[in-house]
Amino acid sequence: MTLWWWILGTSVLCFGTKCLGYVVPSKIMDNPRIAYMSGIVTIGLLAALTAANTVSSGQNVVFDARIGGLVAAAIALKLKAPFIVVVIVGAAATGVLRLI
Repeated sequence: MTLWWWILGTSVLCFGTKCLGYVVPSKIMDNPRIAYMSGIVTIGLLAALTAANTVSSGQNVVFDARIGGLVAAAIALKLKAPFIVVVIVGAAATGVLRLI
């Protein structure tokens, strides 16, 4: 089985899961526990994705300029900067640290 079949299968599975979300009864979706869990899982997934992309390079764990960019973006986020400013600060800090 080639890589493209895996990509196609995963795409169909993701689209099917998304479509399945539209047929879930609203009674279930209005449950506060479901809403709370949805928020927690989303935050956890985004945090894991950010951490994995910050400290990994292939199969290795590396600490490089991306850590500085993440810290700069976190500081901008703490100062309640708009999202685009947070992204620009993080990218600029990473770029400057790579030049050093």
